Amino acid sequence: MTELGPVAWPPAPIRTERLVLRGSEARDRAAFVELLASPEVHTYLGGSRPRVELEREMPEVPERWAGSFVVDLDGAMIGQILLRRAPGHHRPAAAGKVDLGYLFLPRAWGFGYAAEACAAALDWFDGVLPGEPVVLATQTANVASMRLAAKLGFTEAERFRAWDAEQWLGLRPPVTTPD
Repeated sequence: MTELGPVAWPPAPIRTERLVLRGSEARDRAAFVELLASPEVHTYLGGSRPRVELEREMPEVPERWAGSFVVDLDGAMIGQILLRRAPGHHRPAAAGKVDLGYLFLPRAWGFGYAAEACAAALDWFDGVLPGEPVVLATQTANVASMRLAAKLGFTEAERFRAWDAEQWLGLRPPVTTPD
């Protein structure tokens, strides 16, 4: 994965009705370890990583790169939104496009936080890199993620197999602004 391109990072915090999207800070480290070690979070992502390994390898300020947003609810991290370019993506429909990813702690599931945070991140993206399409991949078995993709405006580009499961690749066309 490479940088998004000419974007200032981190941006000013993005505020929604209930959430704040911001760059990562040292105080988020424990939540990142929890997120990446959670078997529930990684059910459709090929499996979690061992907590001991994450504790040893995680930098003091984790995931500090352009396109990695911490999703903050009432001052605490509940998830992460990722926007990253995939120049060598193994799926031709995704190569060179920006990929949207998201991970939320299980205690934050079912409240609409993912939809709210992803919509805000995509609005930000459209403002800083207008005219670029975005892709999203998820397992077809992940019903909640498939619903979220549709809600965010992604339509099927292709299906493929990875991690011994059927995957869905969605495309969100570039948002164009009137001249």
